[in-house]
Amino acid sequence: MANVGAMLGAGPTAGTVQITLFIPSVDRVSKPIDQPFWRDEALRAFGTLFRGATAFPPGRGVWRDDAANGALVFDDTVLVTTYAAEADVTDEALAALRRFLHRLGREARQGEIGVIVDGAYHGITEYDADEEEKAKAK
Repeated sequence: MANVGAMLGAGPTAGTVQITLFIPSVDRVSKPIDQPFWRDEALRAFGTLFRGATAFPPGRGVWRDDAANGALVFDDTVLVTTYAAEADVTDEALAALRRFLHRLGREARQGEIGVIVDGAYHGITEYDADEEEKAKAK
């Protein structure tokens, strides 16, 4: 393939690792959550860790909660996507992303947090304890 960047008059490729997060509109029992808050928190995290991100308008979605006898949870999901440079996807960045994803899961009362990294879907269903709670337990 031709050098697409050069053909478009673009600089060097900025990012090749696609990371997409699903931001739900409801919790696991269909109660609304503060989606704009979580959308902005995700944008802040991705922007800090990976240089930038874009939130796409809500699309209607459904998730099957197997822990609740297969109940279907419908919502209007926002997708937050970044194209990270491989050099930015460090152990430290992934640890910070994990803290954010687990916080989202806990505080937004989610049955699963879905994130796609390089085309592979990762569902998180068990969340790490809050850092403050960990410190209190010591």
